[in-house]
Amino acid sequence: MTLKAKLLLAGCVSGLFAASALPSLAQQSVLRISLNADIRGTNPGVNRDDNTDAVVLHSVEGLVAYGENASIKPLLAESVAVSEDGRTYTFKLRQGIKFHNGADLTSADVAWNWKRYTDPKTEWRCLAEFDGRGRTQVEVIETPDASTVIFRLTKPDALFLATLARTDCAMTGIVHKDSIKADGSWDKPIGTGPFKLTEWRRGEFVKLARFDAYSSLGEGRPDGYAGSKRPLVDEVRFMVIPDNAAAKTALLRGDVDVVPDVANADVKELKAQANLGLSIAQNMGLSTLLLQTKDPLLSNVKLRQAIAAALDTSQIAAAVTEGLAKQNNSIVPLSSSYHTAAHDRGYKHDPEAAKKLLQEAGYKGEPIVIMTNKRYPQTFASSVIMQAMLQAVGINATLEVLEWGTQLDRYNKGNYQMMAFPYSARLDPSLSYESVMGAKEKQPRKVWDNPEAQALLEKSMVVSNQAERQKIFDELHSRFLTEVPFVMLYNGVEASAFRKNVQGYAASVLSKPRAWEVRVAN
Repeated sequence: MTLKAKLLLAGCVSGLFAASALPSLAQQSVLRISLNADIRGTNPGVNRDDNTDAVVLHSVEGLVAYGENASIKPLLAESVAVSEDGRTYTFKLRQGIKFHNGADLTSADVAWNWKRYTDPKTEWRCLAEFDGRGRTQVEVIETPDASTVIFRLTKPDALFLATLARTDCAMTGIVHKDSIKADGSWDKPIGTGPFKLTEWRRGEFVKLARFDAYSSLGEGRPDGYAGSKRPLVDEVRFMVIPDNAAAKTALLRGDVDVVPDVANADVKELKAQANLGLSIAQNMGLSTLLLQTKDPLLSNVKLRQAIAAALDTSQIAAAVTEGLAKQNNSIVPLSSSYHTAAHDRGYKHDPEAAKKLLQEAGYKGEPIVIMTNKRYPQTFASSVIMQAMLQAVGINATLEVLEWGTQLDRYNKGNYQMMAFPYSARLDPSLSYESVMGAKEKQPRKVWDNPEAQALLEKSMVVSNQAERQKIFDELHSRFLTEVPFVMLYNGVEASAFRKNVQGYAASVLSKPRAWEVRVAN
C-alpha cells in the first residue's frame, strides 16, 4: 500500500500569502534581539553553532521543517509522496516562491544545492547522514519538471525527512546560485526566508531586512519553523551581548527588545516589571541522573530501581527550574507528538519501597559518587537535591564537583558511577533514544546497553508509519522504566523576556529566537 501519505504535512493550509498580503508599515520598525555570542558564519550548516543557526534560518528555508511539536511540516515543499518500499521521496514545490534576488525557486535550484551540500569541500555538517556513512545514502536526485524533485535512497530511512529538517543541518536550506562568488567561495545567503541578511558587524550585531516578496504558509499561525512566517517588522538586529546581566540591563533600559534566553533565576524579577512580558516553553533537552550499569554496585537492577523510587522527580523539576518545568520520566520529550499517555507513566516516589529494594539488592552502605558541575546551575542544584533524597533512604551518596570539560571526558569514557548530565534537544524520538542507547564496548559514553531494546530502536529508524513507530516508543519506555539504565528528570526550559510593545513574540520548544510574526508597536 503506497504511503502516498502526501505527508500533506498537516500544515499545507489553504492558500499562500505573498507580498500583497503583508501589512504596510507606517514607519521603520526595528526588532532588537540579544545574542549571548556572535554567529560563526552565514553559510548554512557550515562552521555553525546554535546562534548561527538561529540567525541564518531567518533567511534560508528547506523543503520541510519542524513544527512546534517536532513533527515534520511542509515549507518549500507543498507535499511529499513516499514510495511503498520507503526508498523514494517525491517533493512537489510550492508555486510563487522567490529568492531574495527576485528569481523564482525551481527544482533545478534544489538539485544544485544538493550537489553543493554533498561536495566534501563545502564541509556541510550533515554530509555523513546522506553519503553512506549514516543510515542510508541518497543514490540520485531527479528533477522531471520545474516543480518536482525526487530523492532515491539506497535503503529505507524513516528519519530522512527529520534529518533534512534538522536545524543544525540548516534545514538543508535552499539558496540561489548567486550566494556563491565567481571564484567559488561563499558570499552571503540569498534564500527564500522572511528576512534578508544585509550586514554583519562582527562582535556587534547582525542586521536583517524584511523580504517584501516573501511567500508565507497561511496567515498568522506560526508553527515552529513551519507555518506562517510573515515578516512584520522592517528590520531585525541580533545584538551580541555575551554577559547575561548586561543583556538583562539592556532589556530593562530599552536598548534591546527581546532577551530569548533568560536565566530561570531571573524570571521572578522580570515578571514583576510592568513594562516587560515573559514567554516560557519547555524544550526537548533531557536532564538526567546517569547510572553506570557496568559498575559492580549499579549493575544490580534492584539498586537502580531503589534509586528511582527514592527520587521525587516532580519536586526536583519544580525546585531547580523555579517551578517552570514539569517532571518527565520518558526519553520522549513532553512536547513531542509521540509523547502520549503511555509516556506519562513514570517512577513512583516511594521511600519505603526504595528501602525494601536496597535490602533485596544486598546494599550495605557502600559509597556511591554523583559527578556534577557548576557550569550548568540547574544540573548542580538537582545533584544536591538528589544526594539528600538518596541519603534519606540509606544510600551513601556523595558529590564530586568537576570542571565541565573534565566531566564531559569522564562521560565519554563511561568513567563514573552516577552523573547528573544534561543532553541537548533531539527532535525525533529515535534520535533522543539513540543519544543514550548503544553497546558500551564500542561507545563507552552510551548509557543503555540492551540488545533487544537496541533492535527496537533500529526498527524505529526504518519504519515510517507513525502508529508503528508509536508502538515501538511505547515499548521502549516500558523497558526503560523497568531496567532503569538512568533516571529521566525533566525537559529543559526556555524563558524569553521582551518589552511590552513587542507583540507576537513567543519562546519555542526548538530553543531559538524567531522574529517572524512579531510586531513592534510605537
